[in-house]
Parts: sequence; C-alpha cells; structure tokens
Amino acid sequence: MSTQYQLVMRNGPNPGATYSLDADQMTIGRDPGNTIPVNDPEISRYHVRMTAQGGKIVIEDNGSTNGTSVNGKRISGPHVLKSGEMIALGEDIVFMFEALSFDPDATVVSSSSPAAAPRQQPVAPPPPPPQAYSGQVPASPVPVAPPESQTGKRAALPVALGVGILVFICACGGFFWWVDASYRWCTFFPFIAGCG
Repeated sequence: MSTQYQLVMRNGPNPGATYSLDADQMTIGRDPGNTIPVNDPEISRYHVRMTAQGGKIVIEDNGSTNGTSVNGKRISGPHVLKSGEMIALGEDIVFMFEALSFDPDATVVSSSSPAAAPRQQPVAPPPPPPQAYSGQVPASPVPVAPPESQTGKRAALPVALGVGILVFICACGGFFWWVDASYRWCTFFPFIAGCG
C-alpha cells in the first residue's frame, strides 16, 4: 500500500482547492515563494513548514504572528499529522489534512473491451471562477475613488466658504462706503481724533 498526502482548503481565498504534499519539505505562507502561497493578511510570510519523515507528514509553526492550530489546539513544536485533522493558520485559513492510500500493484479495470463499442468519457465541467475573499491582500494598491455623493459634498464646502467670505468683505466695504458718504465717522467711531 502506498499513501499520498494532501491538504484541502476548507476556509480561505480558495475553498475546495487541493494541494498535494509530495515534496520532502513544503511551506505555507503569504510570500509567493512558498510551496502553498496563501494571500491573506493574517498569514505570516513563511507561516508553517511541513516535512515528510518516515512516511508521515510533520507540521511546525515558523514563529508566525497569529499561530497555527491543529484541531483547535495551538501547536508550539513539531506535530505529526493524522488524516482528517484540521489545520488553522490564524483565524481565517483552515485546511484539512488527508491521507489517500492505494495499492500500486492492484489490477485496474479496463475502460473498454474488444467486443463492446467505445464509450465516450464524460466531460467534467470547468471549475468555477475563484470567488472574492474578504481577507485577501491586493497584489498591488488600487486607488479607490470616493462615492459621487461624498465628492459633491467635499466640493461644496470650499465654494460655500469662499462665497461667505466674499459676502462679508462686500458688506464691510459697503458699510464703510456708506459711513464715508454720509459723514458719519464720528457717530460710529467716536474715538477717532477730531470727533470730540
């Protein structure tokens, strides 16, 4: 019997995605150079390391900020994974560890026999497009324009302020023109020299 190991993402940016664990050393993290890159802000750049040792997979946290848990229990050292265990990286990313056993010497049933007419193989539907994930870190910053209603409010404030200042200046100028034209300087400003 031979065993193959894989991780299935249960929660995260690619739910249902399957990752084969067939290398001697593998890493999971936010950095694209990882064996399994996960684009999430809660994941450290190199979050965990997995090693194939004696036909088993051993997982170890790389000192990540948000930690690694197996079946809800935070791990602090190497942990030998068992089929069906749930691995949580931070709070949002969850993988299920699977061990698939098969016999390489088993007889495989032929898909067609000489007497039977050839059958058409069923066509699998294409995989669904990746869904948007709320915790995903954008590949590059994308400027976001404010909604049109906020843009209009922001533009109206300087205009209203400018109009108010202009009205105040005109009112002051008009008042002083009226005082000067009607010779009322001493009425409004008795402290001026010569008004006594």
